[in-house]
Amino acid sequence: MPTYEALPRFATDLDRLTPEQRRRFRQTVAVFVEDLRTGRFRAGLRIKGVRRAPGVYELTWDGDGRATWSYGPEIVHGEQHIVWRRIGTHNILTGP
Repeated sequence: MPTYEALPRFATDLDRLTPEQRRRFRQTVAVFVEDLRTGRFRAGLRIKGVRRAPGVYELTWDGDGRATWSYGPEIVHGEQHIVWRRIGTHNILTGP
């Protein structure tokens, strides 16, 4: 099972989401975790690198919903570690 951490800014952003937005994000994370295990992300997640932020990626979790993340140092041998950075709308990409 991949490990993760959330930066303080991500936690603040997450608190600003509606309950429905948080539910949709959790559903997307379940798919994201499945794809981390296989090593291939499905096209529907629209994962891509963030311009001018090397090593930072974005995923789409609902229409205009975006979350940024990066890979962190391995905590559990053989498992990916994800660092959640920001969550919200496309506007978060100004400070991923």
